[in-house]
Amino acid sequence: MIKIKNKQYKYIMIGLLVLLGLILFKQARPFLSGIFGASTLFVMMRSQMAYLTENKKWNRHLSASLLLVEALMFFLIPLTAFALLVVDTLSGIEFDIQSALHSLEDFINMLETRIGYDLITFDNLAFIPKIGGTTLQFLAASTYSLIINSIVVLFILYYMLYNYKGFENGFKEILPFREDNKQILAEETKEIIRANAIGIPLLGIIQGIFALIGYIIFGIQQPVLFAVLTAFSTILPVVGTMVVWIPLGIGIIASGDVLSGIIFLIYGFIVIGGVDNLARLLLQKQLADIHPLITIFGVIIGLQMFGFWGVIFGPLLLSYLVLLFNMYRHDYIPGSKAKPRVTKSVKPQKKFITKEKNEE
Repeated sequence: MIKIKNKQYKYIMIGLLVLLGLILFKQARPFLSGIFGASTLFVMMRSQMAYLTENKKWNRHLSASLLLVEALMFFLIPLTAFALLVVDTLSGIEFDIQSALHSLEDFINMLETRIGYDLITFDNLAFIPKIGGTTLQFLAASTYSLIINSIVVLFILYYMLYNYKGFENGFKEILPFREDNKQILAEETKEIIRANAIGIPLLGIIQGIFALIGYIIFGIQQPVLFAVLTAFSTILPVVGTMVVWIPLGIGIIASGDVLSGIIFLIYGFIVIGGVDNLARLLLQKQLADIHPLITIFGVIIGLQMFGFWGVIFGPLLLSYLVLLFNMYRHDYIPGSKAKPRVTKSVKPQKKFITKEKNEE
């Protein structure tokens, strides 16, 4: 009888927790980006906090405050300032896209007349003006959300760092997995967040540099600004940097310099676009090797759900789905060859595991 009552009490407690969690989630949804941003920075700074408090024997308050200044100076302020610059610059650009498209149509018609083959219709290019408007709206909304959530990031990050051991242990306790699967989940989370938090900015910088070279060679006005926009646009799924250099190429063609415009577009496809694949290949050797489909669809889903931080937590959410599916196959399907992993190059953390055991 006592066991039955305890079981009922357990289910009632779980039900209340789920109900309260859903209510709070609904109210806190506008601040999800801040929560995810703090979680990202926590994963990146956790080892620094452990070093300062355990090795250097610094006070936890002082250590957390110092790391908060680091996050503010090197992440939040540059990111917010850059986002404001992008939106302000784009909103002030006057570019007659319809005139450029008509010039491009005339050029395509000339080519079709010479080769006797229909390449593309003008209706197929109708999506280009929409991309520009959609991108500007996305950047504006993300920027204002970023400013508000940056404050949320600072508050949450401080308490996560201050009580980093309790936060980690409490999170692990509520996971309904075996200890080895809990460790795998922790390692995968760290690797995926690290891969996206480091890999995406590096890819943006690399593509921005090669774009800057091309913009200078082809005489694009304000080449540095457009190179920065190109770097930032790497987070956009599918279209990526094309949202910047294709309109620039069309603008060159519309100005009457057809040959330079075509060469510039070829440069964009081969160099700016090609360096992305090469850079990803090189980065995969140093960071976690995540399947491209997980990254692409994860970013698409993440940007819609979480805003800017969706470029990290979209792939993470999709990776969790694949990881749990692989865990289920590995643990409960006899003869399954599935490995309870998503990444292909996760480094073992034996020292970390040993240390945690000693702390317990």
